Amino acid sequence: MATYAGVVLKALAVVVAVGLTVYCLFDVRSSASHLVRQLPRAMWFVVVLVPVAGPLAWLMVGRPQRRRPGPTPKPGRVVGPDDDPDFLWEIERRRRRRPPGGDDPHPRAG
Repeated sequence: MATYAGVVLKALAVVVAVGLTVYCLFDVRSSASHLVRQLPRAMWFVVVLVPVAGPLAWLMVGRPQRRRPGPTPKPGRVVGPDDDPDFLWEIERRRRRRPPGGDDPHPRAG
């Protein structure tokens, strides 16, 4: 006579196999035909219906390779205004335009 644990394990195996098959059928359906590997997509529907081995074959061999995100670029170095060559050049350009001995057109507060 089968034990309760044995029945539960068999039921769990069936649920996992059916769930994996259903997942893979949807995955085959949602994959672009030109990205599917090894077999045509229509053939993968048939292969996935083979219990356990079919879905595993799809996941390992047929499924399109997912692109892994590349390394994230490091954020640019923050440059203070006194280190920014464009800022310093703008200050020098304004200084050169100012008439000698003239008032500063942008006086500092304080």
